[in-house]
This record gives sequence, C-alpha cells and structure tokens, in this order.
Amino acid sequence: MNQKLPNSPASGMTLGDIYYVIFRHKWKISIISALGLLAAGVLPFVTPRLYQSEAKIFIRYVLENKSPGGMAGGATSITSPNEGGGGIINSEIEILTSLDLAQQVAESIGPEEVLAKAGGGKDRNGAAGLIQANLVVLPAKSSVITIRFQHPDPAMVQPVLNELVEAYFKRHAEVHRAVGVFDDFLTQETDQLRSRLVQTENALRAAKTNAGVISLEDAKKSYSEQLSKIRLEIFAAEAEMAERQASVGEMEKLFSTQPLTTTNAVAQSNFTVVPPAKIKEYRRLAGLLDMLTRREMDLSVWATASNNLVKSVQEQISGIEKLKAQLEIEHPGLLGVATSEAGPRARDPQMDLAMERSRLAAIAYKIRVLTNQLAQVRREAGAVEVVEGSITELQRKKELEEASYKNFSISLEQARIDAALGAGRVANISKIQAPTPPRPTVSKLNKMMAMVALGSIGAALALAFLIEMFVDRSVRRPSEIQTHLNLPLFLSIPRMSLKGKPRGLQGRRKVALLNSASSSDGDATGAHSRSAEAGGDQGSENAGVTAELVFPTASIAPWDVRHTLRPFFETLRDRLIVFFEAINLTHKPKLVAVTSCGAGAGVTTTAAGLAACLSETGDGNVLLVDMNRHRGEAHHFFKGHLACGLDELLEGGKRDEALVQKHLYVATEGSNDSQLPQFLPKRFNHLIPKLRASDYDYIIFDMPPVTQISPTPRLARFMDMVFLVVESEKTDRDVVKRATTLLSESISNVGVILNKSKAYVPKRLQAEF
Repeated sequence: MNQKLPNSPASGMTLGDIYYVIFRHKWKISIISALGLLAAGVLPFVTPRLYQSEAKIFIRYVLENKSPGGMAGGATSITSPNEGGGGIINSEIEILTSLDLAQQVAESIGPEEVLAKAGGGKDRNGAAGLIQANLVVLPAKSSVITIRFQHPDPAMVQPVLNELVEAYFKRHAEVHRAVGVFDDFLTQETDQLRSRLVQTENALRAAKTNAGVISLEDAKKSYSEQLSKIRLEIFAAEAEMAERQASVGEMEKLFSTQPLTTTNAVAQSNFTVVPPAKIKEYRRLAGLLDMLTRREMDLSVWATASNNLVKSVQEQISGIEKLKAQLEIEHPGLLGVATSEAGPRARDPQMDLAMERSRLAAIAYKIRVLTNQLAQVRREAGAVEVVEGSITELQRKKELEEASYKNFSISLEQARIDAALGAGRVANISKIQAPTPPRPTVSKLNKMMAMVALGSIGAALALAFLIEMFVDRSVRRPSEIQTHLNLPLFLSIPRMSLKGKPRGLQGRRKVALLNSASSSDGDATGAHSRSAEAGGDQGSENAGVTAELVFPTASIAPWDVRHTLRPFFETLRDRLIVFFEAINLTHKPKLVAVTSCGAGAGVTTTAAGLAACLSETGDGNVLLVDMNRHRGEAHHFFKGHLACGLDELLEGGKRDEALVQKHLYVATEGSNDSQLPQFLPKRFNHLIPKLRASDYDYIIFDMPPVTQISPTPRLARFMDMVFLVVESEKTDRDVVKRATTLLSESISNVGVILNKSKAYVPKRLQAEF
C-alpha cells in the first residue's frame, strides 16, 4: 500500500456536497432567512402606499417627414409598426419617457401639487423627476402601448397621466410631422419650383427642336440603324463591283488573244472540230444564261440591287458566264456553233463586254451615292451628339425640380391638414383606453418583498458556500482526505455523545482516563490510573471527542470492552492487520506510531484503544508506550505510585507493574525534566534492538504532535506504520499537508484517522448519494 493515493481529477461539487453545506450551516441559513422574511413582512408597514392609473394608446402608423417641407430632397414616408419592427415602438416609448415631456406635465399640473405627498416643495425639476421615475411604459408586443403612472396621492395619478398622453400627442406631431413650417413659406417655395420647372421644360423642348429630334434616345437609335444599313449596302456593292471587274478583265483577255470578228470566228470555227459533249454543255449553259438574264430583268422592275434574290440571280449569272467563257477559250469553235444556232438572236461578245462595263460603271456610281449618304447620316448623328450633353442636363434638372415640386406640394397639403385638425390632433394615433381611476398598486411592493425574502435566502446560501469553500480551510469529511489531501484514509470516527451516540459540539469536562476498576476481565487489580490536568492535552482526548466526553462514567478506560468507541478500535485493528499482510510484513514486533497535527485530536485514546484491541488477537503481548511525559501533562500510576518507564519494562524487573490487562502493557518514556526532542532519536537507535528482541507482537507509540521541532518526524523512520489523527473541523488542510511532508521525509507508511467527524446530513438523505 502506498503512502499517497494516485492523483485523480476533481469531480466538482456533487449533490452530497450541497446537502452537507446546507445542513452544516443550517442555523446560519435559517437565521438569515428568517431575518429576511421578517424584513419582507415589515415592508408593507414602512413603505408608502402607491396608487396607479393606466392608459393605452394605439399606433396605426408613423407619418415621417424626413426633412422639413422637402427642401433637402426628403420625402414623407408612412411606416407601420409591423413594418418598422421594434424601432418604431421604441421611438415612441422614448418620447413618452423623456424628461422634457415630464417637465411639461409638471408645469401644467403644478410642481407643488405633484410633490404635495412626496416630500413637498415647488421644484419643477424635482416634480419632473418624480413623474419620470414613477412612469412605467410596458414593452409592446403589438401596436398598443400601455402606460402606467404611480403616485402616493390617489387624486394625482389620473390627471397627470391624462396630461402626459395629451402632451405626447403634441410632441409626436412636432417630432414626426414637422409642425411649425408656415403655409406661406411652403406656398411660395411651391410656386417658385413650379415656375422653374416650366422654364426647364421650355428650354428642353427648344434644344430638341434645334437638334431635330423628338426623343434623344430614339434619334440615336435611328441614326445607328441607318449607318449600319448603309454600310452593309456599300459592302455589297463593292463586292459586286469586284465581281464585275473580274468578269470584264477576263473578257478583255479573251478578246486580246482572239482579235477576230464574229464572222471570221464563225468561219474559222467551221474548221475546228468540237467534241459533241462540249457542244451540248455549251448549249446548256447558254440556255441557263438566257433564262437567268430574263429573270434578272424581271426582278429589277420591283427590287433593288441590294435585294438578296437579285444578288442570288446575279451570282448565278456570273458563275455561268465564267463557265461559258472558259469553254469558249478552250474550244473557239463553240462561237460558231452559238452563231449558227442562234441565228438572228445570237449575242455579240463585244456587246456582252459593253454591257458588263456599263454595269460596272453603274455599280461605281451606286457606291459613290451610298458613301455620300453615309457621310450625311454621320453629320446628322454628330449634331445630335453635340447637343446630347445639354439635353441630358436639362432632363436631369427637370426630374430634380419635379421631385422637389412634388415634395413641397405634399408638405403644403399636410400642413393644411394639420391646420385643419388643430394642435395635438393626430389621425395615426388614438387612445383605446383613457387613464383609469386610481387604484392601489401592490405589484411593486410584492416584488420588493419577494426580492428581500429571496435575497436573504440567497445571501444565506452564498454565505454558507463562501465559508465552506474559501473561509473554512479545515478538514471536515472523510472524502476530503482523498480528494483534497490525496492521502489514504484508514478510519473515520464520529463525534460521540455521553451516551455513545453521534452528537453535535458540546462543552468539555475532564475525567480520569485510567482507573483500577477499568479492567474488563476483573483481574486487573494492578491497573494503571491516569488523570488529566486542567487545560486539556492529548491524553485527555478520545477518538470520538475528548476522552471524558465518550465515557458515561469516569471508570471506563479505552481498553475496556464497554468503551463507546470499541467498535471503531476493532475496525482500525483489522485494517492495520490487513495492511501488514498486504505489504508482507511478518516480523515481530511491529512498531506503530499514533500522532496528530496538534493537541486535543484524540491520539492517546486512539493509541490505547488500538493497543487493547491488538492484545486480544492472540497470545502475543502488546506494549503501549506513552511518549508525552516530557510535557508533564499525564502520568501512569500503579497503586498510587508512578508507573515504570520503558527501560525498566525492557529489563523485566518491573514488567508486572506495567500490566493493564491480559497481554497489554503500558510504559512511559523519559522523565518530567528530560529534554525529549534533543536526545530521543539518538536514544531510539539503542532502544530499537531491544524492542526488536522483545516478545511483543505490537508496540504502539503515543507520539507528540508533528511539528518542525518535535521528535515525531525523526522517530517515524523507525516505525512500520504511522497513524496521523486529524481532528475534524479544527485541523487545517495546510497543517495536515505540512505534517505529511515532514513524515514523508522519513520514508514511512502514513495513514489518516479522521476523528470527531460530524454527519450533518440526515440518514434518509445520505442514502440518496
């Protein structure tokens, strides 16, 4: 078994911890809570009684003039509370609760009337402050605002609230609807805007007339379409011209290589042999060319040259003419075939060339005309672009003047409506509940009483938890030994009453610890008696509280079977034996020390009870050594004489005088004038061999408290086990940690015994956790 438990994460406050704090400090909590409840009960008798009146107003919408008269380009807007959200209602609540409105009401009612039953006086600001402090505007979940006013004078609440609502209507109109703008000013500004608007419209109309446009955008669009169309026609004419030029060039080349006349060509062709297939192809092309030429002539009657159908026919004619000319070049004899077959209708090649040249000239003229038209349209479009800036500026000016004129017209109309309604009369807000007659108010008083009562209970609980968690640093419960100190807990002994039952704190009284009549088996006629001097010491304490507290009479010693704490001593004995078996400690005697962090922890009673229980386990003897004689606080007696010391016991001469009961011996160490801390550790180096050679199974040492100057930490290295008795609710945690640190330096096994612990939580609640 290790000296310390492994570290474990803190689990936080549990339900058991809460129960413990509440029941441990139940009297503090009860007293403070009772005082709070008493104060809450007294409040109705010491608090002035208040009366209240209530009114409700309905806000349909808010008519907002964003700028007076629309002079800055603002407009009048209508906002519903549902559209504006909480902002509209909050704005109205701010108007209702403003100090200016309270001052206006105070002046109207009279400061002396308002303050008559509230301290008196004629201070206007004081009356306004009282009105503002006692005015409650409930948050609205709809378009209805509820207003409450409270006052000690029942005759004052209804008039003040009624005046407040009327003043609010006037202030609302002043804030939102710009009341105060004169009709003459609005009328004059409206007339001026109308005059400027007419001038701007005339200037805009003149600029459009000079530019020759009705609509600037339509004119720009029309010119753009015309320019695009003319460009397309020029591109088509240029393409056709290039085609005609190519055709004329080919025909001129043909005539340059064949300078013969038509008659000569025909005559010469008679001598040229032309394949029949070529003649047939030539005739087919000639027929198609003739048909397409007639088709072109028919189309020229109603369609222009840019028509797609005309262009298609011309492209076909051009292609067939190229094929025909190519055949004539390859087979000149075809010209004779054409002349002979055509007869009087045969076409003259010179005539075809002339026609092509005339068409080429016509196309060139057409291109010049289209180019002139393009330039004309561009000039007209440029003129429109020049005046576009001035026309656009005039249009913008017109729009701004129209908006301003509209705003001033609306403001003028609203001003006339306001004048017709009269001051303070608004159509968008109405009262749905007039101020009610005065009635006593109890809600505020009840709230104060509840706050005082609940606050006192909360303060009591907070004080209890504050003391428990921060102020009181003592070790109080068994669970704290492991959670806060990280030490192994061997036993927790409750505080016992004189009848052997757990009890609360009681006063101490001193009784003798040992008596000749304390033997449990009736044969301990030589039993030692022990008495405690006034002031209390370790020998006067027991494992439950002080030694004298646990005894019904002064005749019961800790080793007596009738002792109240006997079951706890037996449990401690069993756990100690199991511990030694677990660590495989088999040598005899086993040295066990019992110490504490301060006087009065119950070390002597615990050591005596443990020794008595160990002596009953077998035939072996148990020795109880009292190490506290140097303080002169306790003495062992045998038939009225001082008991033997440890050296005398080990020598064997006076062993019988140390016998308390069967197998249990008691001895003391040192004398009254000895300086125990200085020589005891060195002396123990010589005593240990003698102790090891004795016939005792267990030797229990009743050690002085662990301090920086006590010999206990230095003697702990000789021990097989050291029990640290911690007194519940008195021993500080830091003191226990320091004592454990001093003992750990001796490399000893340390176990904790929590003494005098109190279970504050009732048993029926302890079962829950």
